[in-house]
Amino acid sequence: MKILSIAAIKGGVGKTTLTFNFGEWLAEKGNNILYIDLDHQCNLTQTYDIYDSENTVKNIFTNTGKVNIHEIKENISLIAGYMKLDAIEKDLENKVNKDMILYMWLEDNYEHLKLDKFDYILIDCHPDFSTATRNAIAISHSIISPIIPSEHGYNAKFNIEDRLQDFKKEVINYQTRESYITANLFFVANMIKHNTKSSKELLEVLNDDPDVIGIIPEKELFNRSTLDKTSISTMKKDNKIYLKQKKFFNEIENTFSNIQKSI
Repeated sequence: MKILSIAAIKGGVGKTTLTFNFGEWLAEKGNNILYIDLDHQCNLTQTYDIYDSENTVKNIFTNTGKVNIHEIKENISLIAGYMKLDAIEKDLENKVNKDMILYMWLEDNYEHLKLDKFDYILIDCHPDFSTATRNAIAISHSIISPIIPSEHGYNAKFNIEDRLQDFKKEVINYQTRESYITANLFFVANMIKHNTKSSKELLEVLNDDPDVIGIIPEKELFNRSTLDKTSISTMKKDNKIYLKQKKFFNEIENTFSNIQKSI
């Protein structure tokens, strides 16, 4: 099993859209996927028409009982988000192990929830570095952070890099001084327009960065996929759409393949 957090400090970078489509793509390849929605906006959860208020991720952080693992499709499952998760985070502020709650939950529930059946766990994080996001990173093997062409888009890259380094120094084994935080951080350039100055400048800066493992062109059908509740993998099966957008579908295939290899 591989655990992947999709995280960003800056909002509006296509984080949930990337999570949704990459998970659907992995499932299409025959992998068994579990989504965990830690964004209190719950966009990923609602993409699958789930509107739970009970047995959500809230119960992971409050130790009040079970969570429901919704079987969306044959090989896609989801633990629903909770819209007041930010309030739960505030209540945890003074808890000693607040950043390792998800880690402990995973250890306690791995066998009886049969989590070993999943090939990938994808965690959609809120655009910040608060408690829930730190919990996700604590259990992750890799982090994917989307970057977009904007005035502050590239600065967000340095922001999350610095936050991650500080986090690794904080959460350590005091005997060995080794960090419990072992996730590798990667970046995906998203919403790239090949005919704009900002996109060209971003790609030039990222060109030699080995941690940048994918580029996703600006396309309305990709940006709207969560709103339309239809993944790129599903769209591709429509021959008319595929032929019209063949170049884009091929670019997405290459990017997702590279992400899978890198993580």
